[in-house]
Amino acid sequence: MTNEALGEGRSGTKGRAGWTREQASRIERTDDTVAPIVYPPQTEQIPEVHIWDTWFLRNRDGTLATVDGYRVCFSLTAPSDLLPGKRHDVATIRCFYSDDGRNWHNAGPVFEEPLGQRQWAGSALYDDDGSVYLFYTAAGEEGAEDLTYTQRIVGAGGGSIDTADGFALSGPWTHHELLQPDGDRYEREDQSRRMIYTFRDPWFFEDPETGETWLLFEANTPVPEGSDVCGGDDALQEFNGSVGIARSPTGDPLAWELEDPLLDAVGVNQELERPHVVYRDGLYYLFISSHLHTFAPGLEGFDALYGFVAEDLRGDYVPLNESGLVATNPENAPFQSYSWMAFPHSDEVLVQSFFNYYDFDGETLDEIAHLSESEQMRRFGGSLGPALRLEVEGSRTRIIGSLGHWHIPLAGETLPLTDRELIRRGKHNDTSTGGYAARTEAERK
Repeated sequence: MTNEALGEGRSGTKGRAGWTREQASRIERTDDTVAPIVYPPQTEQIPEVHIWDTWFLRNRDGTLATVDGYRVCFSLTAPSDLLPGKRHDVATIRCFYSDDGRNWHNAGPVFEEPLGQRQWAGSALYDDDGSVYLFYTAAGEEGAEDLTYTQRIVGAGGGSIDTADGFALSGPWTHHELLQPDGDRYEREDQSRRMIYTFRDPWFFEDPETGETWLLFEANTPVPEGSDVCGGDDALQEFNGSVGIARSPTGDPLAWELEDPLLDAVGVNQELERPHVVYRDGLYYLFISSHLHTFAPGLEGFDALYGFVAEDLRGDYVPLNESGLVATNPENAPFQSYSWMAFPHSDEVLVQSFFNYYDFDGETLDEIAHLSESEQMRRFGGSLGPALRLEVEGSRTRIIGSLGHWHIPLAGETLPLTDRELIRRGKHNDTSTGGYAARTEAERK
């Protein structure tokens, strides 16, 4: 596909590819981008912990790893008796495993002595020699009496999986601080005058076209006071999210050099969370999650998965579906899911997320704090939600269905026919399939 077919590339600050205000102004809910309503599962699989940001053990080629028949994932967790809003202050990475892609088991905390006061999201690599690397965000300074919010990108090596007697992930792990912001391409914490500072969410990617090894991460673009970016409007310049990237010259998962960002959103959005790439049909699909409250004044977005596409990893990215919106929650359940992560399966792209707050349609997530503690606990999902099924073609995407809670298909697993395929075959019944097309009008809002 040519650049002309994808659309015109646009540049952000310093000539980097950017998400523009004009593009983001087109964001709106459509049938192709709104996920079905999510309800709690009848039985929660891992009731002892809250579970949110999740990532899967992947091979170097980006496919989900299968280790002696096991799927493996890692999640941020906290005790399930903790008020959900406090979970980020004690977040711990735990490992979960499954031999059927539906029923998952708790392998416990991954690290005995990780860096940071708590750990935030990252990624995981199952290397060709069977070794396991974990990339994560070390939040806060270990040993500090009070909570601090410094963020460091960390890599842990030395992991291995033993399946001789069930499943076990063990070390000894060695932890390495991998990257620091340079203050020029990536904002340092002491430069920040913004609502939220970010230097986190490392995500490993080996380019199938070039063999080069990369680490993506969430960051902020430095915008000095008085800059003429966004017409000199300081209120817009404070919204300065970016997708950062570093390269490993040798392919060593623990040795990286900073490079110019892939994409920035100065004047558009302050947080481009958990950036990751899906390579498909010769194109690079860059996905990020973001919140409605991190869009700049004058723009209206949602808690949603956003995406962009380019012909090469360092190319000019254009927004999917013209605005960047790929998948969001229904209007009457705007916070039911978050922290989406896309991955390829057969001829589809699946999108996993966690089940966030349901039975709640407040205008902002801050309104959760106004509820009683018992209501906050009741309305928090705290588990893996149903994976969405995406049809992806060029710069367009379409939600075509969803799977059950915790269902992450095994390699080669055939998924049920979608409503679209049933219609094509003349076997669709709008009132009986229970599929995506059978949602009520209220659920589509």
